[in-house]
Amino acid sequence: MAERMEAIARTGTVDVVIIGAGVNGAGLFRDLCAQGLTCLILDKSDYGSGTSAAPSRLIHGGLKYLETGELRLVAQSTYERNLLLRNAPHYVKPLATVIPIFSWTKGVWSAVRTLFGAKGTPRSRGALLIKTGLSMYDAYGARQRVMPRHSMAGKAASLRSLPALTPRIVATGTYYDATVTHPERLVAELVRDGLAASPTSAAVNHARLESRAGDTLVISSLLDGATLRVKPKIVVNAGGPWIDTVNATLGETSRMIGGTKGSHILLRHDALLKELDGRMIYFEADDGRICLVFDYLGRAMVGSTDIKADQPDSVRCEDDEIDYLLDSLGKLLPKMHFDRSQIVYTYSGIRPLPANDARDPGLISRDHVTPVLEPTGDRPFPVLSLVGGKWTTFRGYAEEVADTVLQRLGRSRAVSTEVMPIGGGRNYPGDDAARHRLVADIAATSGLPQAQAEALFARYGTTAHAVARHIAASSAVALPDAPDHVEGEIDYLIRHEQVGRLADIVLRRTALAVTGTLTRRLLRRIAEIAGQGLAWDAARMEQEIESVSDELSRLHGVTLA
Repeated sequence: MAERMEAIARTGTVDVVIIGAGVNGAGLFRDLCAQGLTCLILDKSDYGSGTSAAPSRLIHGGLKYLETGELRLVAQSTYERNLLLRNAPHYVKPLATVIPIFSWTKGVWSAVRTLFGAKGTPRSRGALLIKTGLSMYDAYGARQRVMPRHSMAGKAASLRSLPALTPRIVATGTYYDATVTHPERLVAELVRDGLAASPTSAAVNHARLESRAGDTLVISSLLDGATLRVKPKIVVNAGGPWIDTVNATLGETSRMIGGTKGSHILLRHDALLKELDGRMIYFEADDGRICLVFDYLGRAMVGSTDIKADQPDSVRCEDDEIDYLLDSLGKLLPKMHFDRSQIVYTYSGIRPLPANDARDPGLISRDHVTPVLEPTGDRPFPVLSLVGGKWTTFRGYAEEVADTVLQRLGRSRAVSTEVMPIGGGRNYPGDDAARHRLVADIAATSGLPQAQAEALFARYGTTAHAVARHIAASSAVALPDAPDHVEGEIDYLIRHEQVGRLADIVLRRTALAVTGTLTRRLLRRIAEIAGQGLAWDAARMEQEIESVSDELSRLHGVTLA
């Protein structure tokens, strides 16, 4: 990467600078690089570290958008969901979803009024309304279909399947969406795929846009203080909830973002996971808000809230939100016990939705728009801001923006990303027999135990081959308090995945923090491995440990033991 950055510094120009390496920025970077453009993407933190690290971990078609009339978005979302199941099968998995239903006919007329523009959303969705919605959802998901259609079940059958469910239900509906197991890793893979496609492009994390001087952007590294001056032909502002802040640094005043806050908690609750049996329950809380619970990497993921908010740097799951989620879950599953002692991790993020005056956050559009600040004064390049969008639609949104960029540069599209695999989804086995053969080959060629090869495949997809070889050549010593991870695996991440800070490893390159696996002893050992690979002295290592500990306590409700 240093050589790439030096080459850009020598020429002083690039086709496109993308500011913000969340999923939308990273998706656009990959698309533009695949078209042969020279691009630079930067992020003031790490790849996928902002809003993209705080989703519900769902890849969904937007069932609830049907009742707000966003039919185009549902069509695009279901299509992109199906594509992701094919292009990123190592991280995107089908998820059977159960909807508890508490009446037969409620909500029909309210839904009709909302669909035609009335301000409000149904507080209760009855069986007739849900059946209609699921039938429409199946129809929209027909393109590239990879999952079954919906089904309905009466009260008796539903309670046999989910005995802990409240007996207040009259029926349930079951449909299929998907979950993303490692969202932060998928974002980083998009960046790496872009770099592989374009040898003249570069990506830098922990780097900040400092200022604009006429046609030149001044960018500084937050790791070593190095400064880069570059002249772009086009700038894309992919700053998410920081979009207006980025525009201000570019010398422009804007009010494009009016986000809402979504919070989640993860529970250690084996009885709940057994009850769920691999399914998600997508349920309606007392106030009509939609919540969810499902098995995420061996923890119960519970979310989410929807509150207007505009402070992305300090956003966290507050006590009242935790109470709300635990209370809603208790009413859904009254035979089970839930309390704060079961929480292993909390997180919150701000959805970068368009600026709006809606009183009900649930009615704010989840669609995307791309306002353009045309060249003016001493700024010769346009600034395209990526406003809105959702995890599921990042590829389609990137394609739309990439086509706009190509048109402005007088270029044409060379390749489509529709069937382009992502990272460890490349050459992914198509069935269980092929998967078993691949895992056996990983074990045989690296000399690692079969169980360890299986774990690496689950975490990295087909990239597990490279990780396993590195472990075999370095160290297979298990990490303290995380015996399914080894020292050589951490060393691989440090040497091959642009790790700049200790937090990059434990919060994004691995799931150690989010699953509640991280301990102070484990954190210290990872810091020692990182210190060796990144030439940290003792003071820097201690600084990194304290920085991670503070972030976990302040933003995620975690105190390391």
